[in-house]
Amino acid sequence: MKNDFVYPAIIEKDGEGYFVKFVDLDCITCGDNLTEAALMAKDVLEGHIEHLLDEDEILPPPTPIEKIELTEGQTITPIVADAQNIEPKQKPVKKTLTIPYWLDPRRTISSNKPRNRSSFS
Repeated sequence: MKNDFVYPAIIEKDGEGYFVKFVDLDCITCGDNLTEAALMAKDVLEGHIEHLLDEDEILPPPTPIEKIELTEGQTITPIVADAQNIEPKQKPVKKTLTIPYWLDPRRTISSNKPRNRSSFS
């Protein structure tokens, strides 16, 4: 949990389901029951953080729960985004390296033919 992201979310009853919004982030979700709403909140939080990281944006600091004012019918809960589930866009990095001659698969043996590594020759 050391590198996980924790953001407070406000949950409120919405008709027959539950509506979830994050205080510090511009994302919302919902669920048919509290369990589903919490799972959807975790999923949308991870996706939103991944998007922000892909765009090289700075993540806002989470507001302390005790500083958040609630209205009637609202509940607040911290939602944990597992850092292992967040995979920012993989940008290719060019690397040049030198390997020993004996490790080069394209090298040739004395007959100037490529070496056949198959045991079915």
